[in-house]
Amino acid sequence: MQLTPEIGFRGLESTPAIETKVRMRVARLDRFYPRIMGCRVMIESHHRHHHKGKLYHVRIDLTVPGEKLVVSRDPEEHQAHEDAYVAIRDAFDAMERRLEDFARRERGDVKRHEVPDQGKGRELNAEYGRIGTSRGRSI
Repeated sequence: MQLTPEIGFRGLESTPAIETKVRMRVARLDRFYPRIMGCRVMIESHHRHHHKGKLYHVRIDLTVPGEKLVVSRDPEEHQAHEDAYVAIRDAFDAMERRLEDFARRERGDVKRHEVPDQGKGRELNAEYGRIGTSRGRSI
């Protein structure tokens, strides 16, 4: 990676264990795609759900050549995000999938679907018909 990752906390204290976990996952992304230009990770604790406990929200902004990839894990969708480490894991797993898709598109490995032949009726009679394709063939 060309830049040091930025790790921010909102609504909770920064702990060395969480920062270490985030740095390990960022290093794993770097092995996945070594041309990452920047990474920003924001970990937030939402306090508005007293009956559900603390829920954590993780957002990852990744800058790669020509594009910015963003993953945001919303705690309302995932009750398991009462644990900060689970929220971090889920967000980085989603970013790995997104980064893998980006790298595949960049390499040109994206599957191309052929457009089926289309045509117009050329001859029709009671016994048979001919269809002219867009490539000039007659079927």
